[in-house]
Amino acid sequence: MALEMHDLGPDPSLLLVDDDEAFLKRLSKAMEKRGFKVEMAESVAAGKAIATARPPAYAVVDLRLEDGSGLDVVETLRARRAESRIVVLTGYGAIATAVAAVKFGATDYLAKPADATDVTNALLATSDQPPPPPENPMSADRVRWEHIQRIYELCDRNVSETARRLNMHRRTLQRILAKRSPR
Repeated sequence: MALEMHDLGPDPSLLLVDDDEAFLKRLSKAMEKRGFKVEMAESVAAGKAIATARPPAYAVVDLRLEDGSGLDVVETLRARRAESRIVVLTGYGAIATAVAAVKFGATDYLAKPADATDVTNALLATSDQPPPPPENPMSADRVRWEHIQRIYELCDRNVSETARRLNMHRRTLQRILAKRSPR
C-alpha cells in the first residue's frame, strides 16, 4: 500500500508530544513517511521548550502527560505561532476536554487509538470541510457519561456541586466518576 503524499505547505515541521514512547516512535515514523519533519517530546516541559525555540507548523499533543497537561504546550505554541495546526490526542475522551482543548487553541481533537491517517487528516483538514458523520455513534450510556463529565468539569471537579446540579446523590456520582467511560 503506497502512502499518499500530502501538500504540507512550505513548512512541514511537526511536533509530537506524548509520554508513551512506543506510540511516539511509531507515529513519528509514519508521519515522516508522509513528508513531515518531526521533532518529538515526551513531557510538557520538553514540548514547551521546542514550541518556544522552534515553533512548528503542525503539532500533535497528548492531553495527559506525566508532568502535567498537554494544553500547556498548546497554549505556548499558540502564543509563539498563531497559525500552527494543533491536534490534541487523548485516551480520556470527553466533550468537556475537547471543548477545553479548542479553547486553548487546538485545531482538532482525536480520541486514542488514532492512527497516522486520522492524525494527518485532522492536521490537514480545512475549516470549510465538515467532518464525516461518525460510523459508530455514541451509545446512550456514553452520552450520559459525557454529560456528567461536562458538568463535573464546569463545576471545577467539585463532586458535591456536580451532584447538586445533576440532582443526584453524591455517592452515586462518585461511583459513576470512578468507572471507566462506556463505549
